Amino acid sequence: MTEPVWLSGGHVVDVRSGSIRRDTNVVVRDGRIERITTDAPPAGARTVPLGGRYLLPGLISVHTHLSVVYPFSDNDESENPGITALRALSRAREALYAGVTTIRTVHEQNRADLLVRTAAGQGWVEAPRIVGAGRAISTTGGHGQGSGCAYADGYDAFLRAARTELAAGADLIKIFITGGIAHQGESFNGAQMTVDEMRAVVRAADEHGTYVTAHAGAGSAIREALTAGVRGYEHAYDLDEATARQMAAQRVYLTPTLCVTRCPDWMAEHAFTPWQIERALEVGPGHLASIRTAIAAGVADPTDPEKPGITFLAGTDYPPGAPIEDTVVAVREMEFLAEAGLDTHQALRSGTLDAARLTGLEGQAGVVEEGHLADLIVTERDPLSDLSALRRITFVMQAGRVVRDDLPAVPDHHATEGAQ
Repeated sequence: MTEPVWLSGGHVVDVRSGSIRRDTNVVVRDGRIERITTDAPPAGARTVPLGGRYLLPGLISVHTHLSVVYPFSDNDESENPGITALRALSRAREALYAGVTTIRTVHEQNRADLLVRTAAGQGWVEAPRIVGAGRAISTTGGHGQGSGCAYADGYDAFLRAARTELAAGADLIKIFITGGIAHQGESFNGAQMTVDEMRAVVRAADEHGTYVTAHAGAGSAIREALTAGVRGYEHAYDLDEATARQMAAQRVYLTPTLCVTRCPDWMAEHAFTPWQIERALEVGPGHLASIRTAIAAGVADPTDPEKPGITFLAGTDYPPGAPIEDTVVAVREMEFLAEAGLDTHQALRSGTLDAARLTGLEGQAGVVEEGHLADLIVTERDPLSDLSALRRITFVMQAGRVVRDDLPAVPDHHATEGAQ
């Protein structure tokens, strides 16, 4: 066993209960949290003095595209996979340094997420923990056309395409059941897939013990997907109350990606066309109202699995570590969720504990608890009192390895006492 590291003199944010454990030390060994204690570090222990700052789990972003190209029209579906992987790696490393220690990718050209995941697993590169979908599956001419998706039409073709992604190492399957707001001439109303095609993908996912998530614009297609067994939904630009109640009854996962309709300056800086920016702002008020409708239908209570409710998750669509408005996109999305109506505790869970449940990491990540992975970040202020505390992350640890340490020098009183 390696020598433990003591993160000492901090306040531990318990995202499970929404409480703070004050003046607490966290002992990390071999990549995991070995102990949480008020005992003083022993003489000579390796310590990271926190000086009364707040320690919480690393962030998890569940709607990530690492290989995306801006403007979208510049994408080359025949691009060398090595180039795609290098671009994806740059975005992944940026996210990790921003405090996003785990990401769920929901479409990468050339399965770049799976390539980066392999390289990180071999210790060759730095990257967040990746739960990857490989290539998303689109209908011919559908919303994913031109972005290097897998393309299929009909039950058998969708079943084969989903099985192919899973055989390549995908952890889940992403499909496009409606259009979106990025391309002229498409609408997010009406379905681009048949219910049988959706069922084919769900069947393949069931065979591998996983699930399907869907790019989904409006209620009519979502209702069809609910009958097909689709468990996750991305965006939900236009939800009616009846559909939201049905989603709550089936306890699905919803990733609103509110930032895609609320960040015109970021879009302009990243070569989005004037039409795309105008369209995003046009959809924005309805998108926010839609998510408020979903919240009103019920927020899932993880302590009561029988109670209807939707699990809301933080996912960005834009690269999560990208700078925006004096913070990064992953944090701004969580702030938008709070503005939509989640309380601060729920918004914090959306990018930690609840995201860990969706990504299959419950019991491994998403909380600061003994036995869990030491994926940890430090803030100057209490994020349960003010979510904007996440704008000032001064320390990032992933699996016990210090990724970034911008902590101001703090006298380590315990070490001083032990040396006397």
